[in-house]
Amino acid sequence: MSVEESVSHVGADSAGLLRRFAAIFYDLLLIIAVLMTVTWLLLPLTRGEAITRETVGAFEYLYRALLLALVVAYFGFSWTRSGETVGMLAWKIRVVRRDGSALRWRDVLLRLAAAMLSWLPAGLGYFWMLVDRDRLTWHDRLSETRVIRAT
Repeated sequence: MSVEESVSHVGADSAGLLRRFAAIFYDLLLIIAVLMTVTWLLLPLTRGEAITRETVGAFEYLYRALLLALVVAYFGFSWTRSGETVGMLAWKIRVVRRDGSALRWRDVLLRLAAAMLSWLPAGLGYFWMLVDRDRLTWHDRLSETRVIRAT
């Protein structure tokens, strides 16, 4: 396949912005539920008080690290196994490496970090795909991954 054919192929099967946002919304609901449940399970340690530096001291950082680890694990296991989170499965999209292969953990971590950059300027990194010739977001480009329509 020539470079031109490869580029047109990337744009042709790229998932649209609305599908991406819908999948993000589904995943966000699930992640919030999990994080709330974990927090609820930890509340007996603080006698029902909010988990803050005042109530748990230095353990607040462990709590935050636990929540971050859960989010990374959710995306990591989903993307490295099938390329799809629950939200992506519902909206029939999946994430792959540039060559079409499954993501590795390094790709997951890079993609998650790059996605934060895409959100920072009011989501401009996501909307970039509307003008990108290959229909890629900033984090697609930075992590050398892409979100495609699943068949």
